[in-house]
Amino acid sequence: MKLLSAPASPFARKVRIVLAEKRIDCDIETVDVQPQENPVNAHNPLGKIPTLVLDDGTAIYDSRVIVEFLDNMTANNRLIPKDNRERIAVRRWEALADGVLDAGLLIRYESLRPAGEQSAAWIAKQTSRVRRGLAQLQSDLGAQPWCQGERYTLADVALGCCLGWIGFRKPAGIDWRAGYEDLAKHYDKLMERPAFADTVPAA
Repeated sequence: MKLLSAPASPFARKVRIVLAEKRIDCDIETVDVQPQENPVNAHNPLGKIPTLVLDDGTAIYDSRVIVEFLDNMTANNRLIPKDNRERIAVRRWEALADGVLDAGLLIRYESLRPAGEQSAAWIAKQTSRVRRGLAQLQSDLGAQPWCQGERYTLADVALGCCLGWIGFRKPAGIDWRAGYEDLAKHYDKLMERPAFADTVPAA
């Protein structure tokens, strides 16, 4: 089993953390998906990471599908609850954290265009999404020890990957530690876990 990944990808980080927490052996192959023709295309027609390639050649994507597959591979350290309401609550956390990331990535991609071609209105729209999303995440977390329920779940993994990437890339200069104290405390707690500490995003 092989994960096509990149050190800076927050979605690939999510999968790498789940692999570590579940103690699943997997080869990690760093790939560059910037060129139109890249190694991922042969496995994923979208040419995006993360993509998980199984031993029989089957490819699984995107990150939400991959982590569900991995969580069901073994019964240890379950990250997605079996109960329907609890499971949906955890996946809702994941959807919101991933949505904040999507908006942040759109800001970054726009900022990499030539200055004269960038749309201030587009950046403002995505920035508003990031800020609204962070505010909702902060409100939902509050002083709870974990995002959902009484234990560490995929919700915490997704939130941590979101915050880690925003702190790394700072799209539109957003500093999520300013004004989001509960999120900051939670991320610091997550960083005490080896799975998080060992997957810090890097350029």
